[in-house]
Amino acid sequence: MDIIMKNIRLLALSLIAVPAAAMAAPAATNWVSHVTLSPIGGHVLGNPAAPTKLIEYVSYTCGHCAHFVQEASQPLRDRYVKGGKVSVEVRNAVRDKYDLTAALLARCGGAKRFFGNHEALFANQQAWMEKLMAYDKDGAAKPTEQKAALRDIGQKTGLYALMGKRGFTPAQLDACIDDPAATRQILAMTEEAWNKVQIGGTPAFTINGTLVHGSDWMRLQAALP
Repeated sequence: MDIIMKNIRLLALSLIAVPAAAMAAPAATNWVSHVTLSPIGGHVLGNPAAPTKLIEYVSYTCGHCAHFVQEASQPLRDRYVKGGKVSVEVRNAVRDKYDLTAALLARCGGAKRFFGNHEALFANQQAWMEKLMAYDKDGAAKPTEQKAALRDIGQKTGLYALMGKRGFTPAQLDACIDDPAATRQILAMTEEAWNKVQIGGTPAFTINGTLVHGSDWMRLQAALP
């Protein structure tokens, strides 16, 4: 009888413990893998409802942008985006046909692939920019129709080769270059950046709609909550 009563008590204790475990606080959401599109077509990393909304305006042919991305991407994720208090949206402020080519290729694979593409383009910027400058100086005849011209740039400046290492086929890259919706979004963001927000150059930043003075990580970090 004592053994039976002991087993009953142990069973009762185990049943009581289950609800207590079930009532434990859920794990906090890690927002660094959450990517959505904003209405204008920018890529938003983090909590879309974050109280602090940082927008970065970038040009892929901008050396300062490459330096910023290298320096700031990880601390932004770890210190600000991860906990859901800050979201980071990347928007384009294209400066030329080369920048437009890179911007279209960055969007290959949809929203989930964007930030990987974005950072790879900047991490390898020096290599493809050297080929780009040689291409620009080459006096050989180049396509004049826009889509053909952008495909030619991608193929001959190392951009297609870089994206190929990320798993994209030439046919997929051609389709990204030829995407009219993506082109409209990039040009709309560009128009907004230069003419509405009136950025002075790239990279440029707004926090909750207010333009940040300064284009480096130190000044941006000082402006973040």
